Amino acid sequence: MSNFEWPVRVYYEDTDAGGVVFYANYLAFFERARTEWLRSIELDATELRSAHSVLFVVRHVEVDYLAPAMLDDALRIVTRIAEVGGSKVVFEQSAWRGEHCLVHGKVVTVCVSTETFTATRLPEAVRTTITRDIA
Repeated sequence: MSNFEWPVRVYYEDTDAGGVVFYANYLAFFERARTEWLRSIELDATELRSAHSVLFVVRHVEVDYLAPAMLDDALRIVTRIAEVGGSKVVFEQSAWRGEHCLVHGKVVTVCVSTETFTATRLPEAVRTTITRDIA
């Protein structure tokens, strides 16, 4: 997949007592970017549930914090698919301020059935949609 970018502004609620983005909020920024990426390929969470009876859930996260973001910073969250398996989709995501990477992470998501909440294979239509522009 080509890189998908989503802008994020750092608000007061995103920061800790020192005025620095609270570390866990990067996961929320990453989640928001993955959600908007799904929308951009016309495969949002509502459609996954209603048309395919599946959802994506986070199974594993690795994050490297390289530099802090501060109140009112304009960030861009860069998302790309690193791997697509039978039921998993692995994303590489990063938060950038200008040309500086502040945070880099790997997020492993798993496709689960909405009935059992157990892992299930990606429906073929979903797989086709999410892999259509992987290089």
